[in-house]
Amino acid sequence: MISTAHPIASWFLLIAGVFFLFAFVGPILLAPLRWARVMRWTVPDDTDLTVYFGRCLGAAALAILYVVFRAVPVPEQHPLVFELIITTSALMAVVHVWGALRRAQPWTEDAEIIMYAGVTALAWWVRQGVFG
Repeated sequence: MISTAHPIASWFLLIAGVFFLFAFVGPILLAPLRWARVMRWTVPDDTDLTVYFGRCLGAAALAILYVVFRAVPVPEQHPLVFELIITTSALMAVVHVWGALRRAQPWTEDAEIIMYAGVTALAWWVRQGVFG
């Protein structure tokens, strides 16, 4: 399961993937409004569109995690996985910064800026270790 040639890359992919699966992807895909309440969002009365977008985001994130988990045993064969993680995390950081600047999101979303920036930097560092 863990690559002997690139154990740091394998562990990064596995740990980050499991964390995002249980902290974000699963809850957003299966129970987007419950997740939103936990994250301190105010949920409106009409929720059909909100649930739809939450499930769409959860499905897209699940597809990304599927690719991440496939790369765990042989990260050196999947350079695009690292680019996908770097790009997605960087864009998520920008989205969260935008929401923070507009004061349009709860503090829990502001806190995610650090997480997404950290994942971006860590994925870039791990990628450099594998691909140079």
